[in-house]
Amino acid sequence: MQKLPRLLTGIPGMDTVLGGGLVEGASYIIQGQPGAGKTIFSNQVAFANLARGGKVLYVTLLAETHDRLFQSLGTLEFFDRSQLGTNISYVSVFQTLRDEGLSAVVRLIREETIRRGATLLVFDGLLNASDRGDSTLDVKTFVAEVQSQAAFVGCTVLFLTSTRVAEDSPEHTMVDGVVELHDELVGVRAVRRLQVKKSRGSAALGGYHQFEITSRGFIIYPRMEAALASATVEEEHRAATPVATGTAGFDRLLGGGLPAHSVSLIFGPSGCGKTSLGLNFLSLASEQEPALHFGFYETPARLKGKARALGVDLDTPLNSGALRVIWNPMTENLLDKLGHRLLDEVRARGVKRLLIDGLGGFERAAVYQPRLVEFFAALTNELRALGVTALATWELQDLFGPTVTAPGSEISSLLDNLVMLRHVEIASRYKRTISVLKVRDSAYEPVIHEVGFGPDGMTITTPLEAVTGAATGLAMPTTR
Repeated sequence: MQKLPRLLTGIPGMDTVLGGGLVEGASYIIQGQPGAGKTIFSNQVAFANLARGGKVLYVTLLAETHDRLFQSLGTLEFFDRSQLGTNISYVSVFQTLRDEGLSAVVRLIREETIRRGATLLVFDGLLNASDRGDSTLDVKTFVAEVQSQAAFVGCTVLFLTSTRVAEDSPEHTMVDGVVELHDELVGVRAVRRLQVKKSRGSAALGGYHQFEITSRGFIIYPRMEAALASATVEEEHRAATPVATGTAGFDRLLGGGLPAHSVSLIFGPSGCGKTSLGLNFLSLASEQEPALHFGFYETPARLKGKARALGVDLDTPLNSGALRVIWNPMTENLLDKLGHRLLDEVRARGVKRLLIDGLGGFERAAVYQPRLVEFFAALTNELRALGVTALATWELQDLFGPTVTAPGSEISSLLDNLVMLRHVEIASRYKRTISVLKVRDSAYEPVIHEVGFGPDGMTITTPLEAVTGAATGLAMPTTR
């Protein structure tokens, strides 16, 4: 199969969305309302092209000088003022368009492209140029001539326009690709999303992809279920030694320990010991089994304080680098940013032990919650394929209640092992309990046990006395 030569955008995540980058010599429309980020997008691509030895011609319809543009770009890390006038040239065709029309603009662009040896042409103001045409034929002629001239010298073209171009418009039908930038309100928060609406000769990832604009410029977070439709590495299907949990008595309930390369859910109400169970698991981190705490609720300082209070040694693996803590404050998060940040860290450090404390942080970050099942499917499949043994926590809302509900049935089915922690009231006394509900492909002990806390953290003690309704938290002695 023939692969088309590509021009990398230099925008993190964008080349993944485009299926490898912009096609060299092709033309694209970058569209979006004012403030969506078109100018930053195109300039970031331009300066990335310079870093690989390219030359850029940036054509605008500004009536004034480009000083204010450079002033704004100067706040971004990719902008290099020393390149101006040498490897990247900014040319205004406002007066030419006003006085002589579209044909003169085409002629000027041709001359400047050849003279400067441009490998990338950015034309900022396609809508204004289209308005200058007397008919759709004029617009088609303009776009076609710019395209043909650029393609002849192997130059890629970006046309920028500040309004949404209709899909049946002359411009839309003639270019090779269309990228649309959105900046919209969802509830009370602003969300930036990108969509590749057309991609000729390239298998781009469809749908919306979230992005943010920082001092680095654009950062795209490809939608997880699209980018990871299948795992990036082949999952190994070989027998592996069960993974120790670090909690006394728990491995026995699990049939020897957690199945290697599995994803387990620990769920229960607040204060029942979910994080404590996870801290014991992380305390076994080593150079051979690097570990990661990826959490939302407790800062690293509070986490270390909690571990010390429980008698769990996290300081040793933290100081040796075998364990790392990443805290994601429960403020305005992006779902795919969280997923990619987690997987990037796992890959970079070769993480084998992972605690996600808790999954509700992902749920709160989801702008469109019905996609959570697909998101978690992509995430868990990739973790297994990377050889990670993961624990994830999920908080039940009710301390006590007549029914017990795990996370949505579809999400639960994606997980290998299910463990429930509970507060149980028996004869005016509260007890913490643990129940193993599911261990994939392994025998386990289906008996409710009491949970205790000693000098070495959480321990699993004796089986709970014979009662009914323990799972609801409201237990009653059994009648004989």
